[in-house]
Amino acid sequence: MVANVHVIGGGLAGSEAAWQIAQAGVPVVLHEMRPKRLTEAHQTGAFAELVCSNSFRSDEWETNAVGLLHEEMRRAGSLIMHAADRHSLPAGGALAVDRDKFAVEVTQQLENHRLITIVRDEVSGLPPPYWDNVIVATGPLTSPALALALQNLTGEAELAFFDAIAPIVYLDSLDMNICWCQSRYDKAGPSGDGADYINCPLDKEQYETFIDTLLAAEKTAFKHFEADTPYFEGCLPIEVMAERGRETLRYGPMKPVGLTNPHRPGEKPYAVVQLRQDNALGTLWNMVGFQTKLKHAEQVRVFRTIPGLEQADFARLGGLHRNTFLNSPKLLDVHLRLKAAPRLRFAGQITGVEGYVESAAIGLIAGGFAAAERLGLALSPPPRTTALGALLHHITGGHLHVDGEGGARSFQPMNINFGLFPPIATPRAKKRKGARSSKTFERKRALSARALADLDRWLTGPVSMAAE
Repeated sequence: MVANVHVIGGGLAGSEAAWQIAQAGVPVVLHEMRPKRLTEAHQTGAFAELVCSNSFRSDEWETNAVGLLHEEMRRAGSLIMHAADRHSLPAGGALAVDRDKFAVEVTQQLENHRLITIVRDEVSGLPPPYWDNVIVATGPLTSPALALALQNLTGEAELAFFDAIAPIVYLDSLDMNICWCQSRYDKAGPSGDGADYINCPLDKEQYETFIDTLLAAEKTAFKHFEADTPYFEGCLPIEVMAERGRETLRYGPMKPVGLTNPHRPGEKPYAVVQLRQDNALGTLWNMVGFQTKLKHAEQVRVFRTIPGLEQADFARLGGLHRNTFLNSPKLLDVHLRLKAAPRLRFAGQITGVEGYVESAAIGLIAGGFAAAERLGLALSPPPRTTALGALLHHITGGHLHVDGEGGARSFQPMNINFGLFPPIATPRAKKRKGARSSKTFERKRALSARALADLDRWLTGPVSMAAE
């Protein structure tokens, strides 16, 4: 009889890892401390609960790296992508999900799998020695006891950063005489119709007033031990972006491009706040890019200065949580094993990837490695030319700023992007208007086509990630 693999953590990475192991025919014990013990960000005991956003970002695989990662994971039999596709919401070219139905779907699939045993309890400290094949997927909010044990084992000082959460408003509290529904450039995504976002327009005076009010608002004070913790650059609080320059937001989450206000034909807004559907009923809407560390009362006051949100009723206000991740290029091998204790593998955000999809992707890879090892097989890492392989290579050895011992001095969480892929030669674009943009798209399409071809060869190799 094949011995169990243990997976610690029931977030996106742990859920995906457990699924991949079980689908390979290996029994797995999935340990999750919720709901017995909740974290600062989670509210339920469901597996794969989404806490920061309901968006998996772009679903366009030909020219977008995260969309390519979606497609690769689908081809590799991803549980997370299956649940996301089943419970997708209109979001233009993005893949957004009903967070509650998504988590219920993942939970039911795991609970009903004959090879998955679920244990609802905290693993405090290092797993017992007889657990000889373990995946630690405890996420950015690893319990203090386990985090301390890992720190003692590796000798590494804890690395951490802050993630911010955006507010959610009730649809019926918005003024649709001011707001309107439209995706940028009327783009219709996999579950949308080209009118997937609610847009709140600001003229120049309103924008300047909003920036002044935002900058003057009271912010959450850090505790003494948090003072030197940096933000993740891909998820900056809106007030931090505003502090970098008054026009920063207008060229970021509040950019007015690709939108036409039907209430004022022929008049272009100076800036726009977009809201994205957050549940299947369409009653809750997420303020896109408005993650914040403002005090709760200040959020209500400041955000109600936005046209259309004057009477906004907030289902959830924004906030901050502190994330923990490993110095992976120094501590992990190419199979995600801890060099100091190879029986321990790591997956998800704790490895230094950022984003729901990236976390699940590392869980998928770790699950494949763990199952193959238990079956006495050798599974090679996915090719570096794939999104899965590029992401894995970055966190296990592709980071450039290294010290004399091969450890990363400035290793920071990373989203998937085409800059992580090995370069590819593309035909020269003709010299004409837009040639640079055309060449960029050709390069991305070539990278994506190569990635999927190489992935398919890898999946049909001696050990398949999509094994039934």
